[in-house]
Amino acid sequence: MQTIFDFTGMTDKQRTIQKPVTVKGAGLHTGKEVTLTYNPAPENYGYKFKRVDLEGQPVIDANVDYVVETARGTTLEHNGVQILTVEHSLAALAGLEIDNCLIELDCEETPILDGSSKFYVEALLEAGIVEQNADREYFEITSNITYSDSEKRVEMIAIPSMDYRLSVMIDYGSNVLDTQNATLLNIDDFKDKIAPCRTFVFLHELEYLIQNNLIKGGDLNNAIVFVNRLMEKDELDRLAKFFNKPNVEVLKEGILNNVKLLFNNEPARHKLLDVLGDLALVGMPIKGHIIANRPGHHSNVQFAKLIKQQIRETKKTRKVHKYDLTKAPLYDINAIKNILPHRPPFLLIDKIMEMDDHHVIGVKNVTMNEGFFMGHFPDEPVMPGVLQIEAMAQAGGILVLSSVPDPENYVTYFLKIDNVRFRQRVVPGDTLVFDLNLVSPIRRGIGHMRGTAYVGSKIVMEAEMLAQIVKKK
Repeated sequence: MQTIFDFTGMTDKQRTIQKPVTVKGAGLHTGKEVTLTYNPAPENYGYKFKRVDLEGQPVIDANVDYVVETARGTTLEHNGVQILTVEHSLAALAGLEIDNCLIELDCEETPILDGSSKFYVEALLEAGIVEQNADREYFEITSNITYSDSEKRVEMIAIPSMDYRLSVMIDYGSNVLDTQNATLLNIDDFKDKIAPCRTFVFLHELEYLIQNNLIKGGDLNNAIVFVNRLMEKDELDRLAKFFNKPNVEVLKEGILNNVKLLFNNEPARHKLLDVLGDLALVGMPIKGHIIANRPGHHSNVQFAKLIKQQIRETKKTRKVHKYDLTKAPLYDINAIKNILPHRPPFLLIDKIMEMDDHHVIGVKNVTMNEGFFMGHFPDEPVMPGVLQIEAMAQAGGILVLSSVPDPENYVTYFLKIDNVRFRQRVVPGDTLVFDLNLVSPIRRGIGHMRGTAYVGSKIVMEAEMLAQIVKKK
């Protein structure tokens, strides 16, 4: 059997669902029965809600800019149309890495179900997830983004990471619910480890909500209730009557007997679920590690707005580099041979088009005459990824060698290559353009670079490199 490592498989494609799927239940706050239907959507559609019960069936983008309320859930409103409690239905989409979906509702609120995302996830998996043709575009956290609320003792930070990771800490200072932590290091674990985790409430909050008629769709099946005071039997009986239960009692874990904990840290895991659902409102998937201490819907939304603002600024300042490959190069192949010790067939850079103290642009013309094509998928030739990295490293080597007055007397050794990503195949006839920039100034002969490789306007490869200049013996 022939084993093929296909770099195209490493390119993330957008995803939607294969067919419509419906979930039914009561809204937590309105108590109304609602039918929610997830529908397939085209590429670059994102998440949108449609109110099919209203004239004209208005559509609202799942956009953090439209959040108008965060008490006991996240509410969107646009042009006078509201969608309540969106976080659990969105967490299911984000947790399954579904990019495009139209969510139809015949009511203003999504169903609370069991207080988790479990049934939403099951419905989406039943519908089937299909890959689309368009590449998935991420917002990559390249520098820390922070949010804090000293009064509520909330701290949230997004730090760089090649994967989407979430870490949450809660601390209610209660004997029955003290400090808990939850972490999602691999989004593939969401379905089993986060999605089933239910919302929770303290008894005194529950009593307030009951007295003020604020949970018309709530019952003892869709929340963990923590009891942080002694309860008399008549109080328990009143709760049982309100929720139409034969009896209610307090378990040794300090919770009512309506549910059993799925995990010891289920509350922290549910808060992580909420963070994931609320951050879905930024409008694109994230590459970064989100660390949240004592988060709530208000802080989640404020933090999402900071990320959304960063996305806007990044798009505004991002410039598409126009490479004029017809102009005379700064260094041709002969000049490159005077700088680099490499020789054919391992000299992989043909031209240096431009260079200054912090960046370099190199060119590699990929032809069918390359020796490696004879053995590397000869029937469907693909430039090996390791040689793309080597070619990028040679362009970066010229950049770091330019920091010494006599580069011909030095060589560069690469100490580290990190965060490599192959996005498209490179085939004969392509012209590879390497654009490398220093992450920090060269110090003590060590240069840290971030590089992007293009074919035309498409990114085909990315990497970070750490190189050291060493004098020849």
